[in-house]
Amino acid sequence: MRLKRVIPAALVLCAAAAVVVQAALPTFWQVSTESEFLQGEVENLSIDNYGRLTLGPTAAPVYESSAPFLWTLVSAPDGSTFVGSGNEGQVYRIDNDGKGSVFFDAEELEVHAMVLAPGGGLYVGTSPDGKIYKVDAAGKGTVLFDPPDKYIWSLAVDKTGNIFAGTGDKGIIYKITPDGRGTAFYQTKATHAMTLAFDGSGRLLAGTESPGRVFQIDAAGKPFVLLDSPYNEIHTLRVDPKGVIYAAAVSARAGATPATPTIDLPAAPAGQPVASVSTEITAISIVADVSTTAAAIQGNARSNTGPGAGAIYRIMPDGAWDMVWQLREDSPYDIAFDTDGSLTVATGNEGKIYRLSGDPLQPMLVARASVQQITALVPDRSGRILFATSNPGKVFRLSQTRTDKGTYTSDVRDAQTVATWGAIKWQATVPTGTKVEVSTRSGNTRTPDETWSDWSPAYPAREGSGISSPRARYLQWRAVLSGTRTEAPVLTSVVAAYLPRNTRPRVTSITIHPPGTVFQRPFPTGDPGLAGFEGETPDQRAVAQTQQGGNQANLGRRSYQRGLLTFVWRAEDDNRDDLTYDVQYRREGDDTWRPLKRAVNDPILVWDTTSVPNGRYLLQVVASDARSNSPATALTGSMESTTFDIDNMPPTIVVTAVRRDGPRRVIVFDVRDEDSAVVKAEYSLDGDRWQAIYPRDGIADSRFEQFELPLDGEAASRAVVIRATDSLNNVTSARAEAPAPAAAANR
Repeated sequence: MRLKRVIPAALVLCAAAAVVVQAALPTFWQVSTESEFLQGEVENLSIDNYGRLTLGPTAAPVYESSAPFLWTLVSAPDGSTFVGSGNEGQVYRIDNDGKGSVFFDAEELEVHAMVLAPGGGLYVGTSPDGKIYKVDAAGKGTVLFDPPDKYIWSLAVDKTGNIFAGTGDKGIIYKITPDGRGTAFYQTKATHAMTLAFDGSGRLLAGTESPGRVFQIDAAGKPFVLLDSPYNEIHTLRVDPKGVIYAAAVSARAGATPATPTIDLPAAPAGQPVASVSTEITAISIVADVSTTAAAIQGNARSNTGPGAGAIYRIMPDGAWDMVWQLREDSPYDIAFDTDGSLTVATGNEGKIYRLSGDPLQPMLVARASVQQITALVPDRSGRILFATSNPGKVFRLSQTRTDKGTYTSDVRDAQTVATWGAIKWQATVPTGTKVEVSTRSGNTRTPDETWSDWSPAYPAREGSGISSPRARYLQWRAVLSGTRTEAPVLTSVVAAYLPRNTRPRVTSITIHPPGTVFQRPFPTGDPGLAGFEGETPDQRAVAQTQQGGNQANLGRRSYQRGLLTFVWRAEDDNRDDLTYDVQYRREGDDTWRPLKRAVNDPILVWDTTSVPNGRYLLQVVASDARSNSPATALTGSMESTTFDIDNMPPTIVVTAVRRDGPRRVIVFDVRDEDSAVVKAEYSLDGDRWQAIYPRDGIADSRFEQFELPLDGEAASRAVVIRATDSLNNVTSARAEAPAPAAAANR
């Protein structure tokens, strides 16, 4: 991004804010990619796969029904449009002026399939307890065919007037003559036959659910699988004027299957929004994410590793197929062809319409309606796209030209704590006569409501303007793009700076390793040190913190060094500040902490305990974020260790008696330690291996222990050396010789 001279002023503003109350390092919230822009809300704007936001077509409402679900659209030769709905099984007729009325009311609850009848009227397929009606021009319907299947999902009419019906939940395709005689044409061995069409040679095409396959079936009913997809369902098949087949596939996702109807019905396909008997709507809301093109699937790190929510497949007349677009979160419901050869794709569950164009095909978000699913697309006589929606049930018309004004509302940014806002800047191409206006608002609730601040006035300088919204935890920005009939602005990125309130660091644990336990430094990595520079550069400190998992010591191989005591601690900082540590100590019973070492960078310290008298001590670690904050705002957090012993003096061994008991020699001795418990005594005969001796009371657990060592046979005449160890690993030894008479007399 190119920066102009005025930007340093914005940075000064950020720095000034930092001095007031916050951490010194600002956080930058940037929105500049397709996936980042798709997290917000668009109105009359388009977003292409390069992350460019510009004016798009309008989605003008044509008709608003009382039904929660509109499933299918059919455009009639006279310019009117028929709409199949649920939950009352009605067909609406909408005239050229947008006036609608109930054209046909079936006994069943849902109308998922409609097709124009040769010579006038409609064929209407209903669910559940599916029937196929023939409805005349006046809206009077009679049952043409009543199969035993629950669902009629799709209808198609061939050149001779035969009707083909895709059904569920046994996946049977029926062939019905114009006089109503129907027979099973092909058993797909799938759960549902979801969609039907004819290819350029007049052969029947069928898309199924469980599994998601595309079949090509000849006049004799001989099938051939064109596509065996990894998706659960082929929801829609469309054939362009060149005979190229496009298939919309959707995935069965955990948690995304619609609720089971309240009447006794088998579960509907996973990609199908399902109606209930009442008009209460059960909706599933999914956050949008970036979609990927076929090229990105093969080598782009952003591509999805699994099948995702859906995909668009292209099947050529020679049978070769490829995936032209994969959707991560949006489910594709229908496809329509534009006059320029591009594809329009209707999706849910956030009511988006995409256009695929170019070579290879690239997606662009062209419109977004305030609905959950866009279920059907159909071009009207003027070439404009009509689309039907569910949750709620409406019909819209997509304009062929772009609007002169559109609004983008960003996602809400969570600063994790009350923050001071810095500057906001944006990159845009703004031709003469057009403009981009950016404003902000803030609040302390996750969802904006009446407690939030009002939208600020539009900021004057796109190179950087101070955010005027009040300090708060959450921030949102809005961009209003205005254009002319010939020119439109393009917004490519928005960056907002903020400074979260500095939070106190926390020392969460202190580990005291056994006396004498030390660790080697890990093998050095990275570049050699800088000549003439001592210490670590900021980059090296960042790498070290990453390797250590933040504020955690990275330990090498263990070894032993007498007199040393190793302390390791963990610390946390919600601001991810660079921490330093002051380590202090005090003797048990004292009320003054004495400094041991200041400004320690790593959460580990080795103490040479020979520098202090033996006794019981405590350690305190004080973590400071002063390195990342101004002196006025830096904070500390501390923790005390448990009490531990320091003892660098070995125990003493006193032989109190050596007596003869027949052939046996008995050595009696005491072991005493002034500061820690005696934990072990051993003896060696003439320098041979060490053998354990147990105290008279059977437990080595106190600072004074008494021992008796009986030696029989040959051992009674050998030289004996005694060794004693205290709990802090101090060791002493002595020869087992009879005490001098004076010493014995004193005892």
